[in-house]
Formats: sequence, C-alpha cells, structure tokens
Amino acid sequence: MSATSTAYLARPGRPAVVARTLGELAGPTRGIVELPVRLMWSSERAFDLGDPDDLLWMYENVLRETSRVEDLRELIHGGTLRRVWPLLNLPRGVRLAWESRHRGLRAA
Repeated sequence: MSATSTAYLARPGRPAVVARTLGELAGPTRGIVELPVRLMWSSERAFDLGDPDDLLWMYENVLRETSRVEDLRELIHGGTLRRVWPLLNLPRGVRLAWESRHRGLRAA
C-alpha cells in the first residue's frame, strides 16, 4: 500500500490509499467494469464507463473503498482521473491524500 507521509483517512479506521504516480494507473477507459464485492457491496456492481455518471460513481467507490494500490492500478486510469477529479464526490481525507501526493490534481 502506498500512502502519503501524513495519514489521511478514507473513513474512520481506514487510511486512504494513493498511487505513487498517475502514470501507473492503467485502468480501462471504456466498456463495462464490474467491481469486486470488497469495493462495492451492492448487487449492482457493473459500471458503463461511457456513461459519465457511472464513471464518476465507480471512481468514487474505488477511491473511497480500496485498501490495495493494485485496485487503483487495475481500475483507475490516470488521465481520466485527472479529467474528472473536480467532479468527484470524495471524503475529505481521500481528496487531501491524493492532492498532497499529486499536486496537479488541485489545479484540475
């Protein structure tokens, strides 16, 4: 797990997980993605990345729920994350963790 030196929490008791670089985030950019149960507990875990609302909802869930950097690498795309960053509804700890590691996201 990679995190910034300051422990930011995604929620009580769970540190936010942050990738070292946006370039390592090589997730899909189109198609249907089904999240594993550990990231999305609902029976409706499939997201159409061509639907802007689905894309945001999937990214919010992954960024909030993951405890493994591997999930970020497999499910999040760096360029897409940069593009949608201002639109994401994230817990304060997740947003602060990512913006402190990747300062360019603040300006996005």
